Amino acid sequence: MSIASPPSGTTSINARQARDGDCDVLIVGGGINGCGIARDLAGRGWRVTLVEQDDLASHTSSSSTKLIHGGLRYLEYYEFGLVRKALQEREVLLKSAPHIMWPLRFVMPHDPSMRPAWLIRLGIFLYDHLARREVLPGSRGVDLRSHPVGAPLQQRYTRGFIYSDGWVDDARLVLLNALDARDRGAQVLTRTRCVAAQRDAQGWQVQLEGPGGARRSLRARALVNAAGPWAESFLRGVARPAGGEVLATRSLRLVKGSHIVVPRCFEHDHAYIFQNPDKRIIFAIPYEEDFTLMGTTDQELQGDPRGAAIDADEVAYLCEQASRYFTRPVRPSDVVWSYAGVRPLLDDESGDPSAVTRDYLLETSTLAVAGAPLLSIWGGKITTFRKLAEDAADEVGRMLGEARPAWTEPAPLPGGDLRGWIGTPRRPDTDFERFVSMLRSRHGWLPLALARRLARAYGARIDRVLGRAESLADLGTEVAPGLHEAEIRYLQREEWVTCADDLLWRRSKLGLHYSAAERQQVADWLAAHPLPTDDDMNDPTPETRSETACN
Repeated sequence: MSIASPPSGTTSINARQARDGDCDVLIVGGGINGCGIARDLAGRGWRVTLVEQDDLASHTSSSSTKLIHGGLRYLEYYEFGLVRKALQEREVLLKSAPHIMWPLRFVMPHDPSMRPAWLIRLGIFLYDHLARREVLPGSRGVDLRSHPVGAPLQQRYTRGFIYSDGWVDDARLVLLNALDARDRGAQVLTRTRCVAAQRDAQGWQVQLEGPGGARRSLRARALVNAAGPWAESFLRGVARPAGGEVLATRSLRLVKGSHIVVPRCFEHDHAYIFQNPDKRIIFAIPYEEDFTLMGTTDQELQGDPRGAAIDADEVAYLCEQASRYFTRPVRPSDVVWSYAGVRPLLDDESGDPSAVTRDYLLETSTLAVAGAPLLSIWGGKITTFRKLAEDAADEVGRMLGEARPAWTEPAPLPGGDLRGWIGTPRRPDTDFERFVSMLRSRHGWLPLALARRLARAYGARIDRVLGRAESLADLGTEVAPGLHEAEIRYLQREEWVTCADDLLWRRSKLGLHYSAAERQQVADWLAAHPLPTDDDMNDPTPETRSETACN
């Protein structure tokens, strides 16, 4: 049986969109905010084009702590509005994509030298009650001497607190928003830079530069600046009104957050939140079955965000703080992988980087003398992306003179609607397990580990990967352990994958499980099997590219 072919007509539709040129809204930035806004606007019927200079989620949005959370520590900074907004979004998101998001219980060992127990109890009480909960259980105290979560901890920690938040595959969350945007008519161009944007009374005249340096022009009625760490520099160097004056009115504070991954430190499924002497916190989270993820740091960043990387002091800091709690010390030599992301936080003149607000601000510019609308996105956090996108889409509609209703709150993300497999949804976590059971029932030839990985990655879209396969052989050559040609072709065809880093570190975390030789096998296969192109297509859409630099 042959590997499943792409849905008929998909590439030609995108090619026609690219050749049309004009759009209602051009969005610059393919992180969580840009893709979320593109999805929302496209679902309201606007003609949307999104451009991303690298791969989707290739910077900040794939380098988070990967939590859907209210931000317990923000209560200390009296950010009750932000925490409540984030808490309200937790369960909305968990219900929208149970394959990539799920509830997670957190353990906070009590260290009397950090914060008094009464203060922690008060904070957790507020955390439980600032927003309605339907899925997530409430908090409780725990005796660490007898509970399994106390086993990995030093004996001096005898009591603690357990509360709920959620986990998310951050890079795939971005990807699902981009997929939904494209399915609703948006054009998504990766590895395409906006190199010039000239504003006049009629709109924006934009120059785009795609892979290989190919350029084309586009006109947009409105421009959304969702460039993340580059949002300020985009306004200072690229987007200009006819008069040439600079549009930037805000300053970003770039804060680097780094994480380390070490072999699994504990056997249970809870995560830890540790209080540090510097009043910061770090998380220790079960990760990819065999590992523990630890982070994050907060360091001011100077220079180009593209060059952000973890340094030895940050590794030492994370290891030292984790070792204050775990019986078995965590050493720099234990680190098997690390990453650093740059948070583009709105500068509120806080002295401590940890105290800079994580809330967002939408800034509009529609002065009559300036012409076409401009919306800039400042700040934000991954948990509130959907609400940010909804607010941004409302604002774009207002600026364009046509309000269109919001729609995303009850809407599942691609792959998140499991009703065709399991019937009526009950709880996101148990719904996923029911889905895995049905998948195994229909495709008993799938090994359990592979079935669970594919279910987690693709949810209800899994049939697009499996096609009509009735055996592992029908999925084609196994390019690397558990990775078959059918899946790679799907990722090339529908998920904008052009090189090994896209596949191994953003669409999946298979790179963490593979040896260097196995990662090279994936890179070699992609280089030898570029996605076929149609002769009549000359635009830089992902369906038409054969080779491109990997970021």
